[in-house]
Amino acid sequence: MNSPVVNSVSECFIKPSGQAQESEQICNLTPWDIAMMSVHHIQKGLLFKKPATLADQQDFIENLLEKLKHSLSLTLSHFYPLAGRLVTNKTKHPSSYTVFVDCNNSNGARFIYATLDMTISDILSPVDVPPIVHSFFDHHKAVNHDGHTMPLLSIKVTELVDGVFIGCSMNHNIGDGTSYWNFFNAWSEIFQDQPQGNEHDVPISCHPIHNRWFPDGCGPLINLPFKHHDEFISRFEAPLLRGRFFHFSAESIAKLKARANSESKTTKISSFQSLSAHVWRCITRARQMPHGERTKCTLAIDNRSRMEPPLPREYFGSAVDVVSAKSTVGELLENNLGWAAWKVHLTVANHNDRVVRDMLEEWLQHPVIYQHGVHLDSRCVMLSSSPRFNVYGIEFGMGKAVAVLSGYANKFDGNVIAYPGRDGGGTIDFEISLSPDVMSALESNEEFMEAVSVPTPLH
Repeated sequence: MNSPVVNSVSECFIKPSGQAQESEQICNLTPWDIAMMSVHHIQKGLLFKKPATLADQQDFIENLLEKLKHSLSLTLSHFYPLAGRLVTNKTKHPSSYTVFVDCNNSNGARFIYATLDMTISDILSPVDVPPIVHSFFDHHKAVNHDGHTMPLLSIKVTELVDGVFIGCSMNHNIGDGTSYWNFFNAWSEIFQDQPQGNEHDVPISCHPIHNRWFPDGCGPLINLPFKHHDEFISRFEAPLLRGRFFHFSAESIAKLKARANSESKTTKISSFQSLSAHVWRCITRARQMPHGERTKCTLAIDNRSRMEPPLPREYFGSAVDVVSAKSTVGELLENNLGWAAWKVHLTVANHNDRVVRDMLEEWLQHPVIYQHGVHLDSRCVMLSSSPRFNVYGIEFGMGKAVAVLSGYANKFDGNVIAYPGRDGGGTIDFEISLSPDVMSALESNEEFMEAVSVPTPLH
């Protein structure tokens, strides 16, 4: 019997409603943006239940698609770089290599409608996230540099038997997780409040700020030391992985936090730092590496609040660094949770304005483009995204989402994506990707599984 496949039904491009201003034609890229050139897009999406009483399925989906397209066009008028494309300018005399976003000379954002003969239960009931979920997103295996020829934003709406998945693939050169969820929330707000009169007066709670931040004496165009993109672009293929969600209740996290702080004789270690250290130790134990090997807990960290003065939450772009707590396998496993959590805490706490600026100064001297397999390997546990993002407040006329899911992008052995739990109240979900044997060992680890909870069943 053939496995169900996602069938693309239609495709179009959506442009921002209204004309971009003269000052909005070009969006320059900062070091933080450029460093993302060789990694995958951000691929996250939400699974919704179709309304229980549907007189006409076809009417429902046609109306939904029309409203999604219209509200997306309105949203892009605020988030106009997402409708642009990447451009590289090269000159020989004088030697110059610069990359920027042309916000106008583009087809806009791609919008795809697809169908799948599966149910919500087919997607959510298996222990592991089924591979079909990768097909819920456009830009499969593309890297951000492909934004020269591919749209910077692609929306894929997949209709299931009893649900609708709205998947968004966003170029990471254009924005980070904060920018991504700010866009998704604004789209949801505009969808729910589409006006009859002046369409451009739609109120959104988080107006993006497009004035990109550059270090003193840098920009707005950064001259890169390259002659061709082959010098800094690589194509990463993930090994065979198992991916599954683990749910942590507020009570379970509170116990880990209390234990970590007690063992470190402090009160400074946060809930997320305690949980991160716990997962780092448990995955490292499951890997059964030699005790002399080096391991690290790497976190994607938002620089906005660490700058002096801080950048606003509405700052649109990438503003993340990657920081790591490091140890030998032996040290990590022979010491207690508090020891590991304190290392994670110090790594985060020490990432201040001075450190951020020093990292940027070093980058400008020797630009580094992040590469999977070079900067991240199978001895690393990498935590990205945040349980603070407003994921489950997003609605498109179908009530609260039943699940958040991610695509193939940026998955590797040791990848951990953090989300708020659907139950709210301080619950956290971790989507963990590991090689099959390591995942089996983790599932057999009593210390790890004791902290895992069963989420409240969907109604």
